[in-house]
Amino acid sequence: MEELVFGPVPSRRLGKSIGVNNIPHKVCSYSCSYCQVGKGEKIQIERQEFYNPDTLVKQVEQKLNMTSHAEYPDYITVVPDGEPTLDINLGKLITKLKTFGLPVAVITNSSLIYLDDVKRDLSNADYISFKVDAVNRSIWKYINKPHRKLDLHEILNSLMNFSKYYRGKYVTETMLVKGDNTADIELAATAQFLQQLKPSIAYLSIPTRPPAFENTFPPCEETLLKAYEIFYWHCLNVEYLTGYEGNAFTSSGNFENDLLGITAVHPMRIDAVKELMAKTKTNDGVLEKLVEENKVKKILYERQTFIVRSFNK
Repeated sequence: MEELVFGPVPSRRLGKSIGVNNIPHKVCSYSCSYCQVGKGEKIQIERQEFYNPDTLVKQVEQKLNMTSHAEYPDYITVVPDGEPTLDINLGKLITKLKTFGLPVAVITNSSLIYLDDVKRDLSNADYISFKVDAVNRSIWKYINKPHRKLDLHEILNSLMNFSKYYRGKYVTETMLVKGDNTADIELAATAQFLQQLKPSIAYLSIPTRPPAFENTFPPCEETLLKAYEIFYWHCLNVEYLTGYEGNAFTSSGNFENDLLGITAVHPMRIDAVKELMAKTKTNDGVLEKLVEENKVKKILYERQTFIVRSFNK
């Protein structure tokens, strides 16, 4: 059976989280320059069924049953390889996941929020993270590389309308890319929009894992501080989302399954992989064999070695 559920993994937003991968690899409405799981392979905006929700729920149940009390997750998070709202069964999935008694989060790029059925599906989630990298159309197109039929103005207006009646907690995430969306005028425009949107937290993030496109880099510390100040002076509850989330990955006892499941959506630093290996008493030869078989790759980025999933055609 394909591993579609991973974790619990440490989340910089949500504590410990069980991740639900409800979209096949890189089926998305965007092909963001900084994406940690590679370039978009199928860019679409049409919603469809990908997996049976009951299959996903069963895998979540199995994960929870093998998780100790000390490592029990704080959230179940729908955070797939692509855009979660492309799943036409998302609303059903959220409803079924909530029966476990844990809050359900959805991490979305916001692109399909203009659709009424997407609004209905998301309204039942307990926590939503919306991507807002830019409010300037040309910059949005350059960074997020959206499907050609998407309209930024429509997305932003729909976000604003949804926020007026949504009763859960919602936050925003703005990925800062060096030289792309970090000019003062662009940061101020984004902050002004978010000021009206009134998220619980306006996160500022930077690329911390190997990006999909070359020449995509995080800004310097001075630029990051400037962005923080601009967001703060627009009366936003702003926080950085830039720190390393730690190595507290949970093992099911099968190193290969754990590694492939986690790295499908969450590239791991080599020190975290070493800790996962120690939990399962796995020697270095197993990891090297997975590299030789092209199941995972070692990538050096920002002076850190990452293990990332290989996806062969």
